[in-house]
Amino acid sequence: MDKRDVPFLSLGGEFDETDVEAATKVLRDACTPAGNFFPLPEETDFQKALAEHEGAACAVAVNSCGTALDLCMMALGIEPGDEVITTPLTFVCTAGTAVARGARVVFADVDPVTLNLDPVSVRARITKRTRAILPVHFAGLPAEIGVFDAISRESGVPVIYDAAHAVGARYKGRPIGGAAQASCYSFQSNKNMTCLGEGGAVLTNDPEFAERVRQKKTFGYVYGPKLRVVTIGFNYRMTKPQLAVGLSQLKKIDRVIAARQARMVRMGELLADVPEVRLPAGHGAGHGSHLYVIRLDTDRVRFTRDELQARLKSGYGVGTVVHYPAVWSWEVFAEMGHSEESAACPNAAKACREVLSLPIFSRTTDDELQYVAWAIKQAIHDLNR
Repeated sequence: MDKRDVPFLSLGGEFDETDVEAATKVLRDACTPAGNFFPLPEETDFQKALAEHEGAACAVAVNSCGTALDLCMMALGIEPGDEVITTPLTFVCTAGTAVARGARVVFADVDPVTLNLDPVSVRARITKRTRAILPVHFAGLPAEIGVFDAISRESGVPVIYDAAHAVGARYKGRPIGGAAQASCYSFQSNKNMTCLGEGGAVLTNDPEFAERVRQKKTFGYVYGPKLRVVTIGFNYRMTKPQLAVGLSQLKKIDRVIAARQARMVRMGELLADVPEVRLPAGHGAGHGSHLYVIRLDTDRVRFTRDELQARLKSGYGVGTVVHYPAVWSWEVFAEMGHSEESAACPNAAKACREVLSLPIFSRTTDDELQYVAWAIKQAIHDLNR
């Protein structure tokens, strides 16, 4: 095949004229004599639609998944001396929000097949100081919600899901938004639905928890006949244009996910005969299909994942991303004393050296899929020589 460029796109969802119209309507309205960017009727509409779509009683829109997680840590009362268990195979903010509240992060291992947090490893790490468990629905594949529910009941430790990858995902046929104490979503620019670059939400079936989160995200306000400030809070709100675009994006998210699912299943077919590559688990119905993460089987080859990534880019124009380096490898966590040895998570350590996300999106063509699969085979052949 002739060399071409297949980049890893910055926009993971789809934007079209409906999104342009949603944003420009807000701007047009603001140009009138009575125009304003506050209050936010769009917030109420977006939260209601999102909660219904994701199967939760309550949704609180915020400006990122990171702030959603931070708000949940505050709502739980996480403080210095507490411990929070999470995965090392995640974006840095999953662990960082616990550290920001003064807690000690305890890493548990991942399942070697799903790459989700391993409930057995979590159980072994619960102590009298454990105050929260933060599983991640990695790449859009739901974690073992039923098992984590049992762990939470047994231990009394609440579970907060990092659902940044998992809008539209389903666990045993049901939406995941109402699981456990809360689920935190991301609408950042590379996610399957986006809100003009940033955005997030906390979803929960607990109205009291939702109210604590809501107060913290708006300066501690309680709205009513008399405005009250009942706690120390912040401004973690989304803006009117973001919320309007979020509503527009939500209307097309099922179609976007279905398109990504079909393409990811197709890539699995194209790579099925490549023994050096381990394919991701669970793609198909129920998977959020945010990322398609292969693993280079380093037990079978003499080269590294980084060498494969570089060869794909330089030799074949295929852009890929590592999701993720181990959290303990970031210097700020290393300075806290975290390391591969101290974490004792061999499955995660191995996975973090092998994972590679391929450029598959809702509008990726079959020709592009075939080219990426061919490039992977060729790059492996090149590096094996």
